[in-house]
Amino acid sequence: MRKLSAGLVAVGLVLSLAACGQSANGVGDGAAKGDAKGGLVGIAMPTKSSERWINDGNNMVKDFQAKGYKTDLQYGDNVVENQVSQVENMITKGAKLLVIAAIDGSSLTNVLQKAADAHIPVISYDRLIRGTQNVDYYATFDNFKVGVLQGGYIVDKLGLKDGKGPFNIELFAGSPDDNNATFFFNGAMSVLKPYIDSKKLVVQSGQTDFNQVATLRWDGGVAQSRMDNLLSKAYTTAHVDAVLSPYDGISIGILSSLKGVGYGTAKSLPIVTGQDAELASVKSIIAGEQTETVYKDTRQLSKVAVQMGDALLTGGKPEVNDTTQYNNGVKTIPAQLLQPVSVDKDNYQKVLVDSGQYTADQLK
Repeated sequence: MRKLSAGLVAVGLVLSLAACGQSANGVGDGAAKGDAKGGLVGIAMPTKSSERWINDGNNMVKDFQAKGYKTDLQYGDNVVENQVSQVENMITKGAKLLVIAAIDGSSLTNVLQKAADAHIPVISYDRLIRGTQNVDYYATFDNFKVGVLQGGYIVDKLGLKDGKGPFNIELFAGSPDDNNATFFFNGAMSVLKPYIDSKKLVVQSGQTDFNQVATLRWDGGVAQSRMDNLLSKAYTTAHVDAVLSPYDGISIGILSSLKGVGYGTAKSLPIVTGQDAELASVKSIIAGEQTETVYKDTRQLSKVAVQMGDALLTGGKPEVNDTTQYNNGVKTIPAQLLQPVSVDKDNYQKVLVDSGQYTADQLK
């Protein structure tokens, strides 16, 4: 009788889980049976202050709707509380899937528990959501390689491999609440640090630690202010030869600071890297100001997120190519990584214009 009772309890538990719609990976039975096809997809983007996020959001709306889904696209204006509220509203509206590019990767634990309770799968988009088990997949680029491309560009253009130097460099990193920022910085430093250690690259400010060089919310104005301070304190006589910048909006702020003290007129501009191939920065590269950017084709990233989401909601299997690299502090998130491309004055036509990212007229 004890064995029989235990068996009945076990069967009861299985039936109970099935009734709740809970599957092995935390995705509800609606997704497994495919009855979520055509449902509402909540898309939470961080801000409209960067054109790339506008493009990301619009691309996903177009791609999800092309597959028959309804969409709710919201921007959080870089205010964490806004994004949390927006995601809560998406859950209340009956969203079948959430795609989230987090403002603060560690701020969504509670609201994503609500999503899990409602059996709503979650795709972390470009920025890794941290500190929760309630993330199913991650769509992003090879973020470490982004930094490697930036650091490698500086090394090549300065001729460091040929023994040239020493040169002065200053370092900038992205927002400390964005997991990607450390990947970008660590990738760049994997290339630059040997030259810093050998004194072929000299950081006159002495600021080389991520926490010293991070830029909250990727704010170009914050970067410009910091560059102003660096120039006034460490470069009254020395010349800045290179600036590691992780993002185009930061690069524009850095360049504004440099031009304010005569770089580009009385003094030559340093090498300045960037990321995202935003229109203003591509024009700056063509004009000979910003030197390089790293292009990430977010049209393709949107397609990755849509493939993942459609698979989750129709009982399919999302495509991934990385199952080890992205641990969010609770679990390792299976990811699909796309490849970034370094862009400068020599190849922008081929990479950006020929691919249809921009027209020649847009770059005039």
